[in-house]
Order: sequence, then C-alpha cells, then structure tokens
Amino acid sequence: MAAQLGRRLRKGATSGAVVAAAVAALAASQAPEMIPPPTDNAGGDRAIGTGDATTPPSDGSATGDSPYFTELPPLNTPNKPGAPTHLPVITGPAEAGIPASVLAAYKRAEASVRSTDPGCNLPWQLLAGIGKVESGQARGGGVDANGTTLSPILGPALNGVGFANISDTDGGAYDGDKIHDRAVGPMQFIPSTWATWGQDANSDGKKDPNNIYDAAQAAGLYLCANDRNLALKADLDRAVLSYNRSTEYLNTVLSWFEYYKRGTHQVPDGTGVLPVDRSDNRGRGNRPASTPPYSPLPTTPAPTTSAPKPVTPDPKPSETGVPPKTPPATTDPGKTPTTPPTKPTVPPTKPTVPPTTNPTVPPAARVARLTTVATGALTATTGNAFGKAPTVAALDASGAPVTGVSIKFEIVGSTDARFAGARTTATVTTGSSGLAASPALQAGQKVGPFTVRATVVNRTLAAEFTATVTARQADTLTRLDGDAALAATTGTGFTQQLRVKATDKGALAPGVLVTGAVVTSKTATDASTEGPYFKGEAGATARTKVFTTDADGLITLAPGDLLAGDKAGTFFLKLTAPGGGSTFVELTVAAPEPTPEPSTPEPTPSTSDAPTDSPEATSSPSPSA
Repeated sequence: MAAQLGRRLRKGATSGAVVAAAVAALAASQAPEMIPPPTDNAGGDRAIGTGDATTPPSDGSATGDSPYFTELPPLNTPNKPGAPTHLPVITGPAEAGIPASVLAAYKRAEASVRSTDPGCNLPWQLLAGIGKVESGQARGGGVDANGTTLSPILGPALNGVGFANISDTDGGAYDGDKIHDRAVGPMQFIPSTWATWGQDANSDGKKDPNNIYDAAQAAGLYLCANDRNLALKADLDRAVLSYNRSTEYLNTVLSWFEYYKRGTHQVPDGTGVLPVDRSDNRGRGNRPASTPPYSPLPTTPAPTTSAPKPVTPDPKPSETGVPPKTPPATTDPGKTPTTPPTKPTVPPTKPTVPPTTNPTVPPAARVARLTTVATGALTATTGNAFGKAPTVAALDASGAPVTGVSIKFEIVGSTDARFAGARTTATVTTGSSGLAASPALQAGQKVGPFTVRATVVNRTLAAEFTATVTARQADTLTRLDGDAALAATTGTGFTQQLRVKATDKGALAPGVLVTGAVVTSKTATDASTEGPYFKGEAGATARTKVFTTDADGLITLAPGDLLAGDKAGTFFLKLTAPGGGSTFVELTVAAPEPTPEPSTPEPTPSTSDAPTDSPEATSSPSPSA
C-alpha cells in the first residue's frame, strides 16, 4: 500500500494535505436517495427483497484472502457527464465510469438488502468499491445480457504458497480445481463461502458466482451479517475486513468507496477501465487478452503552439565520458534565432480536494435541527401495518439538508407495536435530501397511543411522533346456528356449540376483538353477578370474556366452554364488537327435577290376634271332664 501511495503521489499529488483529506473522508458515510425499492425486473432479476436470510459468516473471509487489485482512485473529484473539465486528470472520468450491467447489479443488491435489512444501511458504492478491487468491475463489464461473465474470473490456487491453504470443497464445480479452492467470479467468493451465501438474484434457477447479479446480492448480505450497521465506521471496517483480512485491502476498498460516492456515471458493458497492479505483484500480466489495453491520459495538456523539437543527445554518454553536445540554435533568415529548451516546461497540476464539505466535520455535527415531515396521522388497527412511516429531515443552520446522518428510531411507551424484524429500535441514514424514514411499523394487539422517537446518533437532537393502534371493527354480528336458546340445568355446562360471524361493510372481519358478557336482560348494562359463567375463569370477570375472530371472521364457543352456574332462570350472552356489531344469545338455566320419595305401606294385622266365630274356636269341656 505504501508503494502504491507513493506511486500515486509521484503522478501529480504535490501536497500531503490532499492525501490526509482523502483518508479523513473515509470516516463519512452516505446512503443513496430515500426512494422505494425498484419493482421492475431489468436484467431478469427476481423481485426485490427475496434474498436468502442472513446468517453469521464462518471464520475466515469471503475470498480466502486472495490477491486483489491495489490501484488507488485518482485524487481528482470524478467528473460527472456534461461537467466542464478545467484540469487534466489521469483517469478521473474513465475511472468514475461503471459498466451498465455491473452498476445495475450493485443498485439492485442495495435495494434488495435494504428492503429486508434496512438497519444495515448498505450503500451500493461499497459493493462497487469491492467489485473494483476484486475484479476491476467484472473485467470492465465483460458480461452477457443476463450478467454472467463472458469467461470465468478465477483467483490463484489457494495452496498455501503466498496465500491461504484451502483444500478443494466443491469438487471443482465452480473453480475447475479439484485439489485446492480458488476465488471465483466478479466478487471473488471462494466455493465454501458461496455454498453458504450464494444467491439467485436473476431468477435463472441457479446460484452462480460468475453472475454479477447473484454475486452482488450475496456480497451485500455477507457484509450485513451479524446485525452490522454500515453507517457506523466500526461496523463498516469489520464488514470489509470480513471480506479480506488485510488493512491494506480495507484502505483500498474504502478509497474507492469514497471516490464512487462523490460521483459516478454509467458506461457501456465491456468498456470499463481495467486495473493493473495486484497485491501478488503479477502486474500487467493479469489483463485479459480479449480486452484492449488501457492507455492513461497525458498528465499535462498538449501545447497550443508548435515548438522546435529538442535534439536527442548523443547515445550512451556514460560510455564515452563526453557530455552530450548542445544542439545548435535554429536559424531562419529574417527571424530571431531561438534555442529550444532541453526539457519542455510542465506547469504543476494542482489536485482538486474532492470533498465539497469539510470531511473532518462529521455529518451529525452539522445538524442544527431535526424536524418531523408531515406524513399524516400514524394509525393502524390491531395486527396490521401502519400505512406510513415516521420521517424526519436533518437540516443545518442555514436550513440545507445534511446527508449521511445516522438517525435512531425508537418505540417508546406501553405497546406491542414493533419495527420490521420485531425490533423496537432501528438506525437509518439520511439521503441526499436529508430525509430518513423508519422501517415499516407493525401494530400489535394492544390498543392505544405510543411514541416513536427519532434521535441523531451521538447527539441529543430528537423529534417525536404519536402513533395510535385502534381495534379492528365489525358492524354486524350474525349467529350461524339459528336463534334457539342454549339450555342447561344448574351445575352443568351448555352442550350446544355457538358460532357467530363478524362482518364489516359486508366483508368478513378477521382479528376483531368481540366482548361477551352474561347479562340478566337485553336492556342490562352490566354483567350479571350470578348465573352462567365462562369455564376456567373466576372472580369478578368470570361472566365477561373477549374473543378474537379467526381468519374467516368467526368466533366459536365449544360445548362445555360456558357453564350454567347454580341459579335457575333466563339469562343472555351479549356479544359486542368495535364498530357497532352486536347480538344476543338466550341462555335458559333450569333447576333439576326433584327425585320422588319412596311411599310407606300400611301395616297388615296378625291372624293370631284376630277374633274368630269358628265353632272350633269354642272351648268345650273335654270328655274326661
């Protein structure tokens, strides 16, 4: 890296302050415009936000610490198309150009990752910086219509000779090497890493590391792993180092990242500028034969007036010991003799300091106020998403927007509402318009207001929003099993099933909270203190229960869910829903029929005690008497 920096300085940088400013600018971060994710399928890519779920990377690096291109970006600010060029640059305009398919893949990957992991704040310029260093933007955009490289881009065999020692893990399927692994494709994934992180972003049915759409999305997900927030310098550094564990690599990637953030433009595929120098010192031998060599622009402008050519000194003056002869003066009748200089005078080129603002002042420090952006009332019904997101604008003292400010959104108050991913906090970076919107906000089942607070990270500047969760509504409740009363005797349970349908404006109303209360009459306002009650409940609320309609808008009371109690009589189950829907179900509780007592039979008189008129019963004297 030191050698490369010296080479770059010798090509025109005359002040170390410029290098210091460029390095200091690496600490800044900036997200692209706050726009909705694209919905088109340009390039055959599949719908935005369908990337695989991120998982923490394994030990090692995405590339196996393979070699990379070490050239640094020009110190001049990139010239955008149509801007006048007042100073000559080495490769400024060309280096700022990114091939069309490659640029589209980077922007698509950013949109996809931001839709599933907005807290990562992935900028596409970071992918461009890695793509530049790894493959020279897919060899200058050498890809077909689907984004697949015209020929494989392979790193050297990772055999432990100057590189890591990684034995084959893919059977040569990706890298054609059955002995050792090699980094593959425009983002240079080794096969073992691609097996975990590979993506099919262009919907061709396969995860191909040689396809720029697949590789860019995989790289974006890999950089965002472990809940990283790339708007924070520490997380940004860790993400890049997870790609290649080298401080020189980190500095090179971040140099290109900062360069691309200051301006880029699209160039046709196959016409991008190819880097030359690599970290393994293979130099110009790496340029593919199919790509024409690139010649840098001259460092000084061509002279506007013709001048006599200097005479070439005698050859090999060191061998003869004789100094070179002074060329004779050019003479012409009628003209003053002129003597050409031995060297053309070249005015020094002063590099332009790239940043338009002082990079030593962090974006957060330039914010004078944080204001809410009117997005209408923040309301949602239970279980549904809020239609709008809390949005703030970061402004400086003059009222101008401040780009690259990290804004922390936080849910405050007693609520079960959450941001996407079931989170209560999220950090978002302001775009060029100074705006930052929170991730999607989802209402829970708890009804009522709560607060969303937006704060400038590391500052006390804050703005607050009031959000409200309301209950889902149903304007009609209809019993589906007829109007017959439910009957039971005291001490038992109601054995009939009860089904009630909830609708709102004629449509089924799922997720509605329906309140059921046992009352003594249809005009009663309070729940009864006696009579039927709900199974499993006790105390003062035993005769009141809240039901939630299912996906078909139904509530069901199964046999045995409602008990008769010990009071005979007629009661009603009153069902009411937010929105005005209500119905009554008659409950009849009967006392059990009394059991008849057994009757006592009349006693029968004994025959021995009854008088008799039988002559046999008349006493007579015995013959002996």
